Amino acid sequence: MTHPMPIHIAAPSARRSRQARVVWGSRVVTVGGNAPVRVQSMTNTDTVDVIGTAIQVKELALAGSEMVRITVNTPEAAEAVPHIRDQLDKMGIDVPLIGDFHYNGHRLLTDHPACAEALSKYRINPGNVGKGDKRDTQFGQMIDAAMRWDKPVRIGVNWGSLDQELLAELMDQNSLRPDPYEGRQVMYEALIQSAIGSAQRAEAMGMDGAQIALSCKVSGVQDLVSVYRELARRCDYPLHLGLTEAGMATKGTVASATALSILLQEGIGDTIRVSLTPQPGESRTQEVVIASEILQSLGLRLFVPSVTACPGCGRTTSTTFQEMAKQIDDFLRAQMPVWRARYPGVEGMKVAVMGCIVNGPGESKHADIGISLPGTGESPAAPVFIDGEKRLTLRGEGIAQEFQRIVEDYIENRFGSAKA
Repeated sequence: MTHPMPIHIAAPSARRSRQARVVWGSRVVTVGGNAPVRVQSMTNTDTVDVIGTAIQVKELALAGSEMVRITVNTPEAAEAVPHIRDQLDKMGIDVPLIGDFHYNGHRLLTDHPACAEALSKYRINPGNVGKGDKRDTQFGQMIDAAMRWDKPVRIGVNWGSLDQELLAELMDQNSLRPDPYEGRQVMYEALIQSAIGSAQRAEAMGMDGAQIALSCKVSGVQDLVSVYRELARRCDYPLHLGLTEAGMATKGTVASATALSILLQEGIGDTIRVSLTPQPGESRTQEVVIASEILQSLGLRLFVPSVTACPGCGRTTSTTFQEMAKQIDDFLRAQMPVWRARYPGVEGMKVAVMGCIVNGPGESKHADIGISLPGTGESPAAPVFIDGEKRLTLRGEGIAQEFQRIVEDYIENRFGSAKA
């Protein structure tokens, strides 16, 4: 009898990038190098609305966003930035703020020094800093501001606002080739050259290369994968990943998860954002939840205890386990802003809420704590497994409430002593 070779355990590759620091007050967020992949998000409020913007930043930060980007597009928005920072400080929210600049960033950072100082990082789009002779001058003014206030920058290229002069130049060069590349390949090259060339200009001006991150955002999954593979091959700057204009709901979620997971598994990416169009009435925090889930699903980060639940079948005609799984998942997420400090390590806990006897007991044993609810025609009893062993059986109408109390007690007993 032959013995099979051991199966290789899949793990993301590692790409060594430079390490940058994003600072606000006592909060230091490292990016790149050996630092974990960071979650970013962006507000969709009018930045002039100081209170509304501060509240949304708080919501995003509590949901797990480690940096939050805000639009700075007018003098009024620039004037509002220090007041937004003040409001966040009063609320005890120390998340770094990134200013998103297009077209007039050189003027806003120069004319509003309080804004330049209050921000923790600047996003510069080289396709929107100016045209012709003005481009280098206006780009230089933004880099000067970053160096003056000791702020890192992200040079963020987007194929919806690509430097048209560079693209035209590359298209002309390509037309002279005996075997021209496809137009899409030329666009890839323009994205990469715009990003790396801008970073090199910033370094030539005296900026520390470790304070520069790059992004080349596109809206197609295969396009993003192709561009970032080549970008990662050509440079060691920290890279920000995001599928721009990903879309709404299922489409945006699936497309973002697909593209980002491929690259993250290859060790490409130091910060991520899921650019999800919110559905009417949906919280902006959904994009943070999805980004966190991508990282947690890949085993790169832990943010919240995971809930394993079966999809349901003909054995589970009752919706009890569905409702209970949602209740437990919502409960765990809602508690995490407090639990992160109170119960170190709780984010790695695994909970199972299963719907019948087929896989219920087995999955519950694999979890730290799990419950196997009765399926159709099964005995009306729900065994609870803790640390792989059956500890008790719940019955009656209050199973959900009882199990939630058991989960809380388990967390207190297991993780409450971790801080002591």
